[in-house]
Amino acid sequence: MPEELFADDDAPVEVLSSDVVFDGYVWDVRRESFEYGGETLRRDFVDHPGAVAVFALDDEDRVLVIKQYRHPVRRREWEPPAGLLDVASEPALDAAKRELAEEADLEADTWNVLVDYLTTPGGNNEAIRIYLARGVRATGSAFDREAEEADMELRWVPLSELVDAALDSRVQNPSLVIGALAASLSRSRGWSTLKPADAPWPARPGAGG
Repeated sequence: MPEELFADDDAPVEVLSSDVVFDGYVWDVRRESFEYGGETLRRDFVDHPGAVAVFALDDEDRVLVIKQYRHPVRRREWEPPAGLLDVASEPALDAAKRELAEEADLEADTWNVLVDYLTTPGGNNEAIRIYLARGVRATGSAFDREAEEADMELRWVPLSELVDAALDSRVQNPSLVIGALAASLSRSRGWSTLKPADAPWPARPGAGG
């Protein structure tokens, strides 16, 4: 008998109530009551639209990263181009292409799903899909950037250097750390782990695709 595939399981529960208790500027806090293990439980969590991130890789195995101010941690941190899935019904791939253009003035010929992950499943439902973009080139136009994006710094960094920085905790953005490790391992396997750009994404909040 084949061994069961090691994987997370979906766990459908009966949700008894679901209310927004804080209507935020970017995302909300939701309170839900649900049945689990024979009892009624109540939990508050950040209700997040989900996000995408892009590992843009050039012909020299360098990854495009940006340095941006993040107020909750009071740091300017390195991260891949990324953004919220806050446009109703927008396919995740379209959002990734938009973010790469808006944050880095780049487009790409080839897109694949590198890895999906849940950021903090004990406290929010944020799901992030990281794409690998190759055949990268300038769009020929430049976006006007404002707020935290106005002073972004862009840099092309060798993938191996990103891995070293992640393992040494010199960079701590989760999409950068997870993406760097996933890309390095995938490259060592001849990119055989990559998935189609339109691969199903059942964990995406409210959608699944």
